[in-house]
Amino acid sequence: MDFVLKQIAHIESAFKTKFGVPRQSGLVASLRARVVFEKEYRSREAVRGIEDFSHIWIVWQFSEAVRDTWSPTVRPPRLGGNARLGVFATRSPFRPNPIGLSSVKLESVEFDPALGPVLNVLGADLMDGTPIFDIKPYLPYTDCHADASGGFTDSTEMPELELDFPENLLRLVPEESREGLIGVLRQDPRPRYKSDGDREYGFEFAGLEVKFTVTEGVVRVISVQSK
Repeated sequence: MDFVLKQIAHIESAFKTKFGVPRQSGLVASLRARVVFEKEYRSREAVRGIEDFSHIWIVWQFSEAVRDTWSPTVRPPRLGGNARLGVFATRSPFRPNPIGLSSVKLESVEFDPALGPVLNVLGADLMDGTPIFDIKPYLPYTDCHADASGGFTDSTEMPELELDFPENLLRLVPEESREGLIGVLRQDPRPRYKSDGDREYGFEFAGLEVKFTVTEGVVRVISVQSK
C-alpha cells in the first residue's frame, strides 16, 4: 500500500547547494539554521513543550537525491569511494526511500507573526529548502548509547584541517555566520575522494561565494564575494 508523507516544514540554512554541507549532523555544532513550518502546521499548540528539550530529531527528504531506481550497495565517500557496502549499512542519500535523519540542538523557539512557531537549531546538515517530514524530541535515556560501535566509521579518521583565513576576507562574512563557516572549512568540504592540492574549490554559504584550496592539510581561503 502506498503511503504519502506530508511535508510539515522546511529548513532555512546557509547552504544553497549540496557542496559544503556537513556530512553528518552535529559535526559543525555552531552552524545556525531555522525550521519553518508549512502553513497548515503553524500552530503554537503543535510545539507546546518542545522548548524543554535540548535536542530534537529531524526527519527529512534527500530532495537532491530522489531516484526511480535503487542499488543494494553504495560507495561510502569516507572509504574513498572505492569500497562497496550495503545501502542499509551506510547513511548514503541514495536509498529506496530518500529519507534523512538528523539530531540537532534546539537553541530557541520564536513565534513570528507571519510564520508562526520557528525553531532555531544548531548543527544541522541540511541544504536550504530541504523538506521536513517530522520532528521528534531527542531522549537521552533511550537515544544515547555510550557503548555503541560505529562500524566502518570507527576505523576512518576525520581530522580537522588547519585553516588560513585572511582577516580581510573573514570580515566580509556576517559575524553570526563566521564560526559556522570556519567549522565547515576545517571539516574539509571537498568530496572525500578528492586530493588535488592545486585545484580551486568554491561553494555558496550565507549568500557568499567562498573559494579555497587545500594543500598539505591546510585550507586556504582565497576569496569571499557576494552572490
